[in-house]
Amino acid sequence: MGLAVGDALGQPTEGWTPEAIRARWGYIGGFIGDAAVSDDTEYTLFSAKVLLEHGYKVTSSHFAEAWLTHIVPSPGPFKGAGFSEMAAIENLRRGLRPPLSGRHYHSWSDGFAMRAAPYGVVCPGRPVAACRLAAEDGVVSHAGEGLYGGLAVAAAVSVAMGGAPLEQIVGSALQAVPSDSWTSREIRRALDLAEPLDSARDAVQPLHDALAVTYYPWADLAPEAVGLAFGLLAAGRGDFRETVLAAVNLGRDADTVAAIAGAVLGAKVGYSGLPSEWRNKVGEATGRCLGSVRGLNPYTVADELAVLADEAAPCEA
Repeated sequence: MGLAVGDALGQPTEGWTPEAIRARWGYIGGFIGDAAVSDDTEYTLFSAKVLLEHGYKVTSSHFAEAWLTHIVPSPGPFKGAGFSEMAAIENLRRGLRPPLSGRHYHSWSDGFAMRAAPYGVVCPGRPVAACRLAAEDGVVSHAGEGLYGGLAVAAAVSVAMGGAPLEQIVGSALQAVPSDSWTSREIRRALDLAEPLDSARDAVQPLHDALAVTYYPWADLAPEAVGLAFGLLAAGRGDFRETVLAAVNLGRDADTVAAIAGAVLGAKVGYSGLPSEWRNKVGEATGRCLGSVRGLNPYTVADELAVLADEAAPCEA
């Protein structure tokens, strides 16, 4: 639910700069459009349903088969779908299977990071297990840095579900990825920038200036988006509203950065910790990107994940 709220809040400023956002709206303090969720939430719902169908024994073959059954044959609309997902669809259509289906020119996007939260939800306090499950999904569409971004998110959500303090939650993301990776460097750089700041709002411009890869034609690089999210998490000191709003006001891939931050903090504070005026606005997926998830409610799917999480024994630590 935290992910869905962040996704819905961040869509209007996706692709914008902080300067352009300030010039147009000032500092955004809530919804400036409708509260419909986008591809971030819809791909998350899709992954969650595959996980729920197969449980802790889910494999990359299960995910690939689900893509082949429900996504690849679809005429679309795939509104908002990233290049990584479209490349994976084409690879699967051509007969490639994971991990080959995830090896393409856009494999370092944040498209896996945006959908990795369910694996942390079903493995509370067990980040290694969460990453193992997440990797089975991630290799369908991503590789390298794109894969690392999702593992960082899955680990952080897992540790947040276990009730750990924010410092440990953020640190778990670093433990989940190679220390010499671009993703690790960007997270560490973001944390260093956030440490002396008083709020996530204060971190908006410094994080953008330090991490935004403005020479790349799209704002969807996983190391950038994940680094921004964890930097805002650190600067926000656990405040859901402040942290997610900072992601909205930062721009770039705003819906994904807000979704990642929202997922991690949602796992920490729980449903009651989400601002009621935001959570009550988010409803069913419309299928704007994936027709197969039309009508699914993030709240209902979250409940189903919670039931699976109670079956903790099969989820190896």
